[in-house]
Amino acid sequence: MSEDIRLCRTFQTAPAAVPKDDSAKYLTSALEAEGFQAPDWLVPDMEDGTAPDMKAEGLENTIEKVPQYEFPGEIWPRVEWSYEDEEYCEKGRDQIDRLVGELGDEIDGVVVPKVGRLEDVKRAAEVVAEAEAEHGYDDGSIGLSIIIETGRARSDLREISKFGEDSRLTALVFGPVDYAAELGGRDLGDGMPRWDGLLEALSNEASAGSLLSIGGPFDDLFKERAGLTYYNADEYADQVEHEAQLGLDGSWSLYPKQTIQANTVHMPTPEELERDVHKIERFNEAKREGTGAVTIDGQMVDEATFKNFRNTVQKVRAIDDIRPAQTEEYYDEDLLDRARDLELSYR
Repeated sequence: MSEDIRLCRTFQTAPAAVPKDDSAKYLTSALEAEGFQAPDWLVPDMEDGTAPDMKAEGLENTIEKVPQYEFPGEIWPRVEWSYEDEEYCEKGRDQIDRLVGELGDEIDGVVVPKVGRLEDVKRAAEVVAEAEAEHGYDDGSIGLSIIIETGRARSDLREISKFGEDSRLTALVFGPVDYAAELGGRDLGDGMPRWDGLLEALSNEASAGSLLSIGGPFDDLFKERAGLTYYNADEYADQVEHEAQLGLDGSWSLYPKQTIQANTVHMPTPEELERDVHKIERFNEAKREGTGAVTIDGQMVDEATFKNFRNTVQKVRAIDDIRPAQTEEYYDEDLLDRARDLELSYR
């Protein structure tokens, strides 16, 4: 991938089994998604998104359905786990073993929820390593992402991120509902807290450990007013934009329309790309003429500001590498070619 940027603008969970004639209905729909409706990471959900009496069926649906589709993004099933309940950990161990054994060539990793302190995260990583060895995969072939939704995981966030620097750990995902419940938080009728401090720490520690950081779900999908039920696009966009401003790499999606929004918000706009490509082009001209720091459109450009411009171009290149249909739809052809060909070295 371009500049080693791993994409996870959208972390979309899809129930692996639902009480319908076709229990894999939502999983199949997600696997068939195209264009901006297709998430960067699809997460077949065998945990909270699937009813307790359907989790075994959800596992079978995942094993059956995933190989049938050429999904454009990554596949990361979410298994059962809980730092405080050994029964759930054993269920997760069995699910991971089945997934690696039967889908090891199809999945990029597994998502483990409700982890506790660092030792519990290490234990989850060992379970994945054991499944790899058992089924003949190279060490590190199957990634691990965890959901930060307990006080213990939050307390050990820095240690967990440091562990992630040299392990299969790939992403830190925020789980606000379980986190609030564990802290004893109350629903006072005006929505969830913004969790600014936690999200800033998540973004910072993930960046320091070369991990991805993903915001939590927004489950207030629909609003009703004057007898009309409508999709709650504005409030979800507000949350995703807030996460993007804090430096999170992506957002959790529960619904195809949310996926479209998260894919778009975590993608530089054409105006942003034009602005930053233009500034790098001007800087490169000055560099060739032997000029050091340079003023471009009234802004003094030094190495720090240059890196911000470069981030925009690198993100677009990464999307272009993996999802070229999106970049070709979203950007003018000439602008996209300029971004592809641009020299991004500051010196």
